[in-house]
Amino acid sequence: MWDSILFGFLPYVLLTVGIVGTIYRYMNNRFSWSSLSAQFLENRILFFGSFPWHFGIVLVLLAHIIILLIPQTVLTWNTSPGRLYALEISGLTLGFLTLFGLVMFIYRRLTDSRVRAMTTSWDVLVLIVLAIQVVTGLGNAILYKWGSNWLAGAASPWVWSVIKFNPQVAYVANLPLVTKIHIFNAMIIILLIPFTRFVHFLAFVGPLKYMTRSYQLVRWYNRNPRTEAIRQYK
Repeated sequence: MWDSILFGFLPYVLLTVGIVGTIYRYMNNRFSWSSLSAQFLENRILFFGSFPWHFGIVLVLLAHIIILLIPQTVLTWNTSPGRLYALEISGLTLGFLTLFGLVMFIYRRLTDSRVRAMTTSWDVLVLIVLAIQVVTGLGNAILYKWGSNWLAGAASPWVWSVIKFNPQVAYVANLPLVTKIHIFNAMIIILLIPFTRFVHFLAFVGPLKYMTRSYQLVRWYNRNPRTEAIRQYK
């Protein structure tokens, strides 16, 4: 029964709120899509965490999307032990890279007083949800071998059945608990997009956007009267 609720009914609730909420936020408050300028707060720890996090998470997400879109091609690729090992080792390496970046972000928020002062409850929730997603992803890779195979053979058919409004819960019902948590937590992330900083990932078409965008004027406001500092940065 719980599998039917979590993977047959709730996906539509969570995805609907996430998609509709994101559209509503864009239509009514699109300027909030960009993340606050972190350069005003702290640079050193952010530098060491930002690159591994973004490099790791982008490639991991891209791999997930490819496997979900062309599962049969991935399964054919994995018929060769050499290619299978290469794919699994690459995924595990990127997972640890992502975890390192996330740990640096958490450490930064806990130790830097200025960053901690700007941290909201939503920010804490974002870090918790991301930690669950990364840790369970690594747990899948370490505890249960050949994650690309179960993603292609079980998760992908389930995702497409949900998209077709005919959820086939049987595809995920027998998966390990850590795998189910990983899948359900991914839907929680989509749910939180319109309410948290997750939305700023959608603010740009891709990393190349940063290289071609126009200069951005940033104004830092504070309730206490003080001279306004205005900077232009790219």
